[in-house]
Amino acid sequence: MDINVPTLIAVIIYLVGMLIIGILASRMTKNLTDYVLGGRRLGAGVAALSAGSSDMSGWLMLGLPGAMYVGGMSEIWLPIGLAIGAYLNWQFVAKPLRVYTEVSNDSITVPDFFENRFRDHSKILRVVSAIVILVFFTFYTSSSLVGGAILLESSFGMDYKVALWVGAAVILSYTLFGGFLAASWTDFIQGILMFLALIIIPMVAISELGGWNEMVQQIGSIDTSYLNVYSGATAIGVISLLAWGLGYFGQPHILVRFMGLKSTKDVPKARLIGMLWMILSLFGAVFVGFAGIAYFADAPLANSETAFIMFSQVLFNPWVAGFLLAAILSAIMSTVDSQLLVSSSALANDFYKSIFRRNASKKEEMIVGRIAVFGIAIIAILLGFNPESKVLELVSYAWAGFGAAFGPVIILSLFWKRMTRNGALAGVIVGAVTVIVWKQLSGGLFDIYELAPGFLFAAIAIIIVSLLGKAPSQEVQEEFDTYKSKISEA
Repeated sequence: MDINVPTLIAVIIYLVGMLIIGILASRMTKNLTDYVLGGRRLGAGVAALSAGSSDMSGWLMLGLPGAMYVGGMSEIWLPIGLAIGAYLNWQFVAKPLRVYTEVSNDSITVPDFFENRFRDHSKILRVVSAIVILVFFTFYTSSSLVGGAILLESSFGMDYKVALWVGAAVILSYTLFGGFLAASWTDFIQGILMFLALIIIPMVAISELGGWNEMVQQIGSIDTSYLNVYSGATAIGVISLLAWGLGYFGQPHILVRFMGLKSTKDVPKARLIGMLWMILSLFGAVFVGFAGIAYFADAPLANSETAFIMFSQVLFNPWVAGFLLAAILSAIMSTVDSQLLVSSSALANDFYKSIFRRNASKKEEMIVGRIAVFGIAIIAILLGFNPESKVLELVSYAWAGFGAAFGPVIILSLFWKRMTRNGALAGVIVGAVTVIVWKQLSGGLFDIYELAPGFLFAAIAIIIVSLLGKAPSQEVQEEFDTYKSKISEA
């Protein structure tokens, strides 16, 4: 494939801009708290778009349009479930988590919060949580890098493995430089770019097809099942797609955006911005795939997840196409940088500092954090060498792992005073193990998305183990009361 020079230049301009932001952010990053949480100084707009763009990743631009292209409107239950889950997360978790993590010894990571919340002096809860983060985020990061490689390979004819290394190198550069602030600021810009791309492409594509009614008629003439939201749907299938929404409560890279907010007063504004961005972006992605059914009817796509890429190339001039392709890189980069930072904090703060070097200097913590980012990225690249994997399938596994392992623990720790350390530990382990085991089974109820049973079993384990054990210490209960009083004041 011949490389389109204007398109390539447009992508390079974008990538250089992201590197500059990373360098500027590095000047404001002085310690580990700055590096992994931005010093708790994110404004509402940055936090909202950063949470949204780091959440959506390449699957929003590649995986979801691909699913719609293959299945039509029967796949609409997935974005519906996600929108509901995201709203509930902003409504019921964002403010309490922001307050409680600060009250509980200024916790800067999810494992940090678990340990401080339950006064776990044994460190076992922190270590188990960090292991879960490292395992699932390595695969999650790998799936995002695969998406970037598919983009560069499809757009510029690059060798897949070379494309994998190139995309990872850029993300590593600005993440290593600026940490959380770099990730959040770039996510803010990337979120805007993703939003514009997901609005522009479906509008132009639908217009090219003669308008909405004409497009629907063309799709119906191909196969009427594409227009039916219940086509081929089963109760298990619909529940599985809606269950994606449960994953929001346990995603570390989204939760840290709540923890990094400047003030709880910013939550309502951030929620409004974040939900508007998300709903419109989801609809845009849905219509990209839906329009692709009609537009590419005569020459079906070899890879369903390239619908967005192909539209950007056939509908726009090379310069515009370059920035639209950069939007896909935005989706991928905004997620990978967040995943690398959370994984980095798990190693630097939850392993190195807490277990091996409790008196480590701030500079030493920073160095370890950056080394961790580099090491995890290398492993993710090696895991991504297989280009046959589908982005959405890879993401679904990690999404389920985090949602089941951490979601019930986060929710109950914020709202149930009687919850104990052993209950939290049981929840993390049961949730993670259920996802891993359930994924290997098939047939009947085992066809349901592993997040649903994982979430349910983890919640049950937390409640049973907590009630069977001794009540939390007086210190833990008093801190819970302090947190609740601050929530009331906020």
